[in-house]
Amino acid sequence: MGISLRQLEVFISVAQTGNVTRAAEALRISQSAVSMSLAELERLLGEKLFDRRGKRLVVNDQGRALIPKAAAVLSRVAEIDSLFSGPDHQSTGLLRVGASSTIGNYLMPRIFGAFTDHFSEAGISLDVGNTEHIVQELLRFNIDIGFIEGLCHQPAIETIPWRPDNLAIHVGAGHPLAEKAELSSDDLLQARWILREQGSGTREIFEAALSGKMDSLRVYLELGNTEAIKEAVAAGLGISCLSLLATRRARQSGALVALKTPFLDLRRNFYLLLHREKYRTKLLRCFIDFCADYSADDNSGDAG
Repeated sequence: MGISLRQLEVFISVAQTGNVTRAAEALRISQSAVSMSLAELERLLGEKLFDRRGKRLVVNDQGRALIPKAAAVLSRVAEIDSLFSGPDHQSTGLLRVGASSTIGNYLMPRIFGAFTDHFSEAGISLDVGNTEHIVQELLRFNIDIGFIEGLCHQPAIETIPWRPDNLAIHVGAGHPLAEKAELSSDDLLQARWILREQGSGTREIFEAALSGKMDSLRVYLELGNTEAIKEAVAAGLGISCLSLLATRRARQSGALVALKTPFLDLRRNFYLLLHREKYRTKLLRCFIDFCADYSADDNSGDAG
């Protein structure tokens, strides 16, 4: 049939960007070369791979079926190339990791540091977003592996429980609830809440814990960044539900207080995500095994 690796690279890039111009910039070739390569691939296959919507190219059913196979071919070729490009082929190549906010900001930097101590030739990129964003990036094959703190409902993605985490209700040190010996549901219902945006894993788990117990909170602010929420809570603007992992230093400094709420189950799991059709290179398999065995001292404590 005569399909080339360049044609597959162009196809994957256009599928990821949805635009010939951005694909050309990513591949450092001309727009005409991208268009010609894509047209030739469609001619060889006898199928259109995209629906044209103005200047945007949207992957159709045939294109979606090709993405994992094309990505697997390119990954295998990259692995063959790395086999002869360094003393340890397992430690070469680029690993594209996606992680939801709490994991990406507070846990992944330590994991990357420990991993690259063992695999110094490995390159790693990190995409941090909310759970919904990470799932979508994995479905588009824009990342190789994902880590989330919410739930994934996509059958195309393998969801593997990774490690436990605890959420807790947090207040600023000067908040009246910080000094209260025993909290009630009414205390939380009357408080002003600062929460993560919809699509956040923390928000999803929190709302599930409250379901049937407290369904009408006074949501004062919705913020898309945990650091912003921590600052707002510390400033006394409201209270929030946050991971103990994310607030470790703020609690140690006394800026935030984690409340004891035994009437709420705020335990959760972090999950490791892999696309079922993603080819797993040796570098990716090494990283999966490393993360499975990794044990960090979070010093997060337990608010009860």
